[in-house]
Amino acid sequence: MTNRVSIQGKFQSQLIGWRYSAIVRFLLFLMLGIVIYMTLLPRMVPQTYDIQLGSIAEKDIIAPRPVENALATQKAKEVAAGQVQPVYQIISLKNELALEAIYEKLRQINNDADVSQADKVNIYRTVLPTLLQDHLDRQLKIFENSGQYNDALLQEMRNRLKEQQYRIPEESFYKMPRLSQDDLIAMEKVSKDIVIRLMNDQLLDAQTARAKVAELVNASTLEKSVSRELVQELVRAAVSPNKFYDQKGTEEARGKARDSVKPVYIDKGDVLVAKGERITEEVYGRLKTQDLLKDEKTYWPHIGLLLFIILIGLVLFMFVRQSRLPVSYNNAQLLMLILILIITIAGMKLFSMVQNLDYPFIGYLAPTAMGAMLITILLDAQMAFIATVLFSVTASVIFNVEQAEPFDFTYGLLTMTNSFAAIFSIQRASQRSSILKAGVMVSLFALVLVTALLILEDHATRRDMLFAGSFAVGGGLLTAVFVIGLLPFFEVAFGILSPLKLVELANPNHPLLRKLLTETPGTYHHSVMVGNLSEAAAESIGADGLLCRVGAYYHDIGKTKRPGYFIENQNNMENPHDKIDPALSKSIIVAHARDGVEMLKEYNMPKPLRDIAEQHHGTTLLAFFFHKALKQAEERGEEPPEEAEYRYPGPKAQTKEAAIVGIADCVEAAVRSLRNPTVEQIDSMVRKIIKSRLDDGQFNECDLTLRELDQIAKTLNETLLGIFHSRIEYPTDIAGQKPDAKKANA
Repeated sequence: MTNRVSIQGKFQSQLIGWRYSAIVRFLLFLMLGIVIYMTLLPRMVPQTYDIQLGSIAEKDIIAPRPVENALATQKAKEVAAGQVQPVYQIISLKNELALEAIYEKLRQINNDADVSQADKVNIYRTVLPTLLQDHLDRQLKIFENSGQYNDALLQEMRNRLKEQQYRIPEESFYKMPRLSQDDLIAMEKVSKDIVIRLMNDQLLDAQTARAKVAELVNASTLEKSVSRELVQELVRAAVSPNKFYDQKGTEEARGKARDSVKPVYIDKGDVLVAKGERITEEVYGRLKTQDLLKDEKTYWPHIGLLLFIILIGLVLFMFVRQSRLPVSYNNAQLLMLILILIITIAGMKLFSMVQNLDYPFIGYLAPTAMGAMLITILLDAQMAFIATVLFSVTASVIFNVEQAEPFDFTYGLLTMTNSFAAIFSIQRASQRSSILKAGVMVSLFALVLVTALLILEDHATRRDMLFAGSFAVGGGLLTAVFVIGLLPFFEVAFGILSPLKLVELANPNHPLLRKLLTETPGTYHHSVMVGNLSEAAAESIGADGLLCRVGAYYHDIGKTKRPGYFIENQNNMENPHDKIDPALSKSIIVAHARDGVEMLKEYNMPKPLRDIAEQHHGTTLLAFFFHKALKQAEERGEEPPEEAEYRYPGPKAQTKEAAIVGIADCVEAAVRSLRNPTVEQIDSMVRKIIKSRLDDGQFNECDLTLRELDQIAKTLNETLLGIFHSRIEYPTDIAGQKPDAKKANA
């Protein structure tokens, strides 16, 4: 039996030890780091494969992320460029001006009688081709000086004009001297009209236009056959190509066609290589563009991810360590925090698994604000803010569909906005319905943000806005649903007393409170009064007023086992303590704290309430019964009892809330014992009780300061002034005289 007890005690000490073990604390943070690492690994460090060119794929290789297929994109660009037709420039050379110069020269020479026939022929043979060439050279020079055409196009014009130059037949030069001035005038008009008409067409090859010359000349008004023959030759010589290939323009057009081609993407989840497929050069190149080849083994991406996670873990660790909450030293609460973080991240991961490029907005449906809301309710708003940073960074990686960059700020910003909205909405929640209201608030914030982001993109369709808005609203509502479902689990599993749970326990219909009311109405009234006093005092120094109020309701629940032995329940009956030994009276009175703890355990009440019931008296002395025992011992000639025998077993108050309830409990009972309390009496009584407990060392194990004790005294005075308003005697009151109406109603 002894061994069994010792083993059980050792086991319990080990259980208690893990709550404050540094090793356990390290392991919890390590567990969180591993979960985050495994969650972010597929997004930030894609899997690689040891594959050789020409080998056979042993399994399907899936694209880990959408990425541009460089080979397919290049092929599409070349196809688009190949479909671009060559670019030609239509350039007016004004060849009719060359004809004017030729006819002017013909009139001038034919009209000169001093020039022989043979000389005229020689002159025409030399001068006429020169006039045509000079005209074209002048035109090209003008184009070159203007800068309108590029060098390649000008060179192309020179080459085409030279290649398609027309040589006037030799016999034509012998016929030209016989032309009269009238013939030349008629010929010039017809020649210019035909040249202008032919050059209005787009001529890539001048020969096609020259083939039409004879028909056009024969249809003219010229009657002489010589005139028609010479006009044909001169027009053929004057006609030249006016449509030239523009190489630079063609390249620019093909470049624009290449640029207009949208990149060809391999979507995430697509099969890059099927099992049994041979690794060709094209497949090998596709794998290389996805960085899936294990050509050189490298750990740098893993190291980068580890450093990133270590940085996040250090920030969280430092914040937790500096926190004033129990989570800074209690591994049980740290475990709860880690579980909330892991559950929230796991929820993100689940929703990201059904997200793709076609439906990227599904990520908006994830309850990303769930963790922040749970931490706010169960721990603290400041802790929720730092957790929000972790959630936002994680979400920007998990929901990053395109993965052009490691992070997608859209989802990070949405997570941060939703979480902040949840924290501010739920911070002072007192009912379960407050969670649903907070979820609606999250939905509204998410809807506004998503709409703003889509409008800023300036290319979102109505369908996109409808889906994104619906998912954003659904995400807020899902957050509320999950929080409502998970909150009881954390409250029960970790003994967390959330504000919502406290409000439920404060319901007068709770079985223990109904028992207190029906069996000990005096104690019930006393507990309600203590609750009001302690709540006001706690809130004045920033402590948990709601915990004080509910703790006060249950602090004397142990009195229901022996209600008649407590003065507030002794209506119209004798005090049983008058007839029993003070040691027995002490045992009965002291037992109510222990009995209360046992009853609260029986009803599975949270530990903070049990602590208040156990600690509200601390180790204070039962002075009345101690002095009664001293007197009896003196009368009987016995050894006086030790003072420690008449003290409560404790422990002393470990928290501000337990100490405040203890002060309020003593103050309420003391002031109620005064028949007609004055303001000075109340103030003196309150400060005397606080000083007595301070001198007795009852506040040594909680962190109440002297300034806070002074503030508690002031608040208790103000509250008692309101409670005993109608019965307080003011200093100016005369004995036996009623206070004036003004003071009575103050």
